[in-house]
Amino acid sequence: MPFTWKEVILFIASLLMIVIVLLQDTKQDSSSALTGEKNGLFSATKARGFDLVMTYATLGIAIVYVVFAVLKVAL
Repeated sequence: MPFTWKEVILFIASLLMIVIVLLQDTKQDSSSALTGEKNGLFSATKARGFDLVMTYATLGIAIVYVVFAVLKVAL
């Protein structure tokens, strides 16, 4: 059974989402995540440069993924 174009777009969007999330920088030290330490957890730093682009790319790919997942189920 061949894949439909919606399934292909979902597959590509899921791969892009994985790659984009892996390329993002972590916001906190992993040791503090295990111990429960709160070192600036809600600090008022804004994303700039590459981090801002990756944030918008993640949001865009997530929206594409959700829209095509709903379309695949609905149609």
